[in-house]
Amino acid sequence: MSDAKINPNGTLKGKVALVTGASRGIGEAIAARLAMEGARVVVSARTAEDGESRLPGTLTETVARIKAAGGEARFIKADLAQASERERLIEETVDAYGPVDILVNNAAITYFMPVTEFPEKRFKLMMEVQVYAPFHLSQLVLPSMIERKGGAIVNISSGAGIHPKPPYRGGRGGTVYGMCKAALERFTSGLASEVAGDGIAVNVVSPGLVDTPGVAVHGLINEQTKDRVQPIEYIAEAVYQLAIADPNVRSGTVNYAEPLLAELGVKPSALV
Repeated sequence: MSDAKINPNGTLKGKVALVTGASRGIGEAIAARLAMEGARVVVSARTAEDGESRLPGTLTETVARIKAAGGEARFIKADLAQASERERLIEETVDAYGPVDILVNNAAITYFMPVTEFPEKRFKLMMEVQVYAPFHLSQLVLPSMIERKGGAIVNISSGAGIHPKPPYRGGRGGTVYGMCKAALERFTSGLASEVAGDGIAVNVVSPGLVDTPGVAVHGLINEQTKDRVQPIEYIAEAVYQLAIADPNVRSGTVNYAEPLLAELGVKPSALV
């Protein structure tokens, strides 16, 4: 991996990036990677300070990490389950830095349980945060992107969006999660086709198994899966590469981080 540093004159100089779900894990890593290329980064999540979540990581810490390395970032706390909060997030981002050039839809709330036991309230919450929030945020940033004839939207999916294949051996309650991610991927390709003439790239990064606080709380890394864990730098690098992708060459695609980087001949950068 190359050295970790902020390049204020990097490829994203003058660009505004908004990363949701960036208080920890994949979102935090993506924010750091975009800041390394000179982007002014707004990070958003529900956890701004210590004590607001049972999981480690806060927006305050994400911003401090970027600023300590010489980058520019700020946070806007928002609950993406609420339409008014999504609207406020975009308004405050534009007020702070200007129109959004790069939108990374990473925020998620996930419950694992069988369909027979899944409460309607949790189903609707997952669909709201993982499907409608990316849709709505894209609606809010697209008019400016279309006017300026440029922009990038990167949606974070999962292998859970792939249809299970027989012989079926019983799942661990991931049906609703898979529904959300499959819908997000279909939204990506559909939107890409709609804005094909507007200079906007819309793509998916589908991470492998990554050691994050959210993964840990669901117990997804164990003796059977530990050899499949992927360094978080691969995901952050893949998102950056899609943020600078030529929409005439790559848009509407579902990309798995390591194969994408191999195709591009790129090694992941270490993160600040």
